[in-house]
Amino acid sequence: MFKKTSAALIFALLLSVFFNTASAPASAAGTTQDALNRAELKAIAYKTYKFFSDHTDLKTGLTYDAVRVNGDEMTYAKHTSPTNVGMYMMSTVSAQQMGFISEATAIQRIQKTLGTLEKLEKWNGLFYNWYNTTDGSVKKDWGQFISQVDNGWLSAGLIVAGQAYEEVNPQTSKLVENMNYTTLYDPEVGQFFGGYDVAKGALTEHHYGLFNTEPRVASYLSIGKGDVPKEHWWKMYRTMPADWDWQGQVPQGQNAEYDGVTVFEGHYEYNGVKFVPSWGGSMFESLMPGIVLKEKELGKNALGLNNKRHVELQIAYAKEKGYKAWGLSPAATPDGYSEFAATPTGTSGYKDGGGQVTAHATFLALEYAPEAAMKNIKVLKELNTYAKYGFYDSVNVQTGEIAKAYLALDQGMIMVSIANYLKDGVIRDYFHKDPIGQKPEELLEKEKFSIQ
Repeated sequence: MFKKTSAALIFALLLSVFFNTASAPASAAGTTQDALNRAELKAIAYKTYKFFSDHTDLKTGLTYDAVRVNGDEMTYAKHTSPTNVGMYMMSTVSAQQMGFISEATAIQRIQKTLGTLEKLEKWNGLFYNWYNTTDGSVKKDWGQFISQVDNGWLSAGLIVAGQAYEEVNPQTSKLVENMNYTTLYDPEVGQFFGGYDVAKGALTEHHYGLFNTEPRVASYLSIGKGDVPKEHWWKMYRTMPADWDWQGQVPQGQNAEYDGVTVFEGHYEYNGVKFVPSWGGSMFESLMPGIVLKEKELGKNALGLNNKRHVELQIAYAKEKGYKAWGLSPAATPDGYSEFAATPTGTSGYKDGGGQVTAHATFLALEYAPEAAMKNIKVLKELNTYAKYGFYDSVNVQTGEIAKAYLALDQGMIMVSIANYLKDGVIRDYFHKDPIGQKPEELLEKEKFSIQ
């Protein structure tokens, strides 16, 4: 459980800062506002982690995929994915770092989850895409799929937890070591397949070929593990080849050579701004990997710069559309789930949903545009999206209709983004402290996108 004093302490801090503002000299105004912002973010994180505390099975340590609010009742999706498990572990580390739970409690919770992970049915050490949270059984009525991207996020969570707490490191290291990514890699193409269907005994027909998408986390750490060669990093498309005329626009750019591999350093342009597109144009495709990868710090001429551009373009797109708030990314809807995006920033852009904004997009942008993010948080609160477990998953800023749902994935992105912002990149530091995170750092440093 949470420390009983935490909420009171946060509230007291907010009051203290508020009342001291009236007599503060003008020169201290910036510092005072920063303190207010940090206190507000901490209060949001406190509520957000309560989602995990209240909706993680006590016996298995597996977090529910989603919770929906229907009036005074809640409905629970009692299944989970490898991504959800990874986000739960990183969120628990984040909660401990921000003082919501003790180190002993964090270790106890993570050990519970690890004990279950060790027993779960696997394929070549990789995890199935859906398990029942009550007993850890594979949810076979949803198929028997092994997902590259989802396993990547579980590996990332294990690495972070193992570096945060030496008590769990032997367990996390063994689990990650046994996750054999070579089984999903296509050496002829130099790219990963999307996954493997165990029931059909078949790999997917598609590859994860586009670089600026969330599967690059699995690509990075599989190189760090030594499961695949580093040339894989350069075999992914920065933009699709210029003669692939189905894409959003014809890319401009030039060839560059890295580690003996020729890379087309292409870019798109929107409102005079150059950028490397994601697949759909959503925020989490571009920015989610940066919660564990030091793209902002090491990729100053490539991914870090491009992430900043995507934040700026999302803000500009929403303004152009006349939306009250910005932040377009896949999210829950009142009756399901769908992809949303700033359409022009994608290779094959998702629709924007007529202004369906999700909170996690704002928090992913926090480190790149803190002032704009805090203003957006204020607007989202004014739209009545802030409730018991933090922010509801999405709101249509045109109609005001709210998707009263909490998703483990999106809650995790919010939680970890706040921890990184308030604690100087603490989750990224843990990830890069591990040799798996350290070894490929040169890949982030050496590249230069054609968007300068």
